[in-house]
Amino acid sequence: MSGTEKVKGPASYFPSIEKTYGKPIAHWQDIIRAQDGKAHMQIVAFLKETHGLGHGHANALVAATLTERKS
Repeated sequence: MSGTEKVKGPASYFPSIEKTYGKPIAHWQDIIRAQDGKAHMQIVAFLKETHGLGHGHANALVAATLTERKS
């Protein structure tokens, strides 16, 4: 991807997530991967309740991370 292309989809939230919560995306993805066997919305709820993430940020992280499983 060139520097002029705009990031789309869940990854477009990543800069805001890192700025807001002070942790790299890899930190959140490790937490999500440890929730193996749970459904998307269960993981979103876990991130919101346990780590204080907003719904949009949690949803974007889970969507991007769970997409890896399908690849």
